[in-house]
Amino acid sequence: MPDKSTSSKATATTATETPQAPAVPRKIYPIVKYGDPILEKPGAGVTKFDSELEELAEDMFASMYAAQGVGLAAPQIGKSMRFAVVDVTGGKNPEAKIILANPEVTHAEGEVREEEGCLSIPGFRGYVIRPQFVTVKAQNVKGEPFEIRGENMLARAFCHEIDHLNGILFLQHLGMLKRDLIKRKIKKLRKQGEW
Repeated sequence: MPDKSTSSKATATTATETPQAPAVPRKIYPIVKYGDPILEKPGAGVTKFDSELEELAEDMFASMYAAQGVGLAAPQIGKSMRFAVVDVTGGKNPEAKIILANPEVTHAEGEVREEEGCLSIPGFRGYVIRPQFVTVKAQNVKGEPFEIRGENMLARAFCHEIDHLNGILFLQHLGMLKRDLIKRKIKKLRKQGEW
């Protein structure tokens, strides 16, 4: 899910005085675009919680930030598994990074209609009704179960990414006219070799 903030102001980061260990170079995955069948099939459950999964999580955060997103699901980088990362601060707050393995929405309440987009459908947005509050049950990168509650943007990001893990794209939440219009435009872009 892309960051919907429209501010073009670059955020300034201040250098710290204390020396830090050099950051491990992260792999930036290309984002799979709409039309790839992997986006429309449910991912397999995560069963192996190891250092490879931890690396994948960090690479997914890096890929998501590079694409200016606030959420990224494994199918969006070509991996059919129930694994997603979310950070609605867009990397501004390291404590806001959330890793979701095998997530499920266990409770939802309220309704909010907001504009939404998707990193796999770049350049297109539409209004989607999502719950205002959700509770999600998931596992962390070590396989430990946890529960987390999100509201507004965080709830939307959770629902959007969990939809990806179930093979559902935000297009399926749009009205038929809007959905068909977007699909026709994408078909035209594909014909022109621009998709």
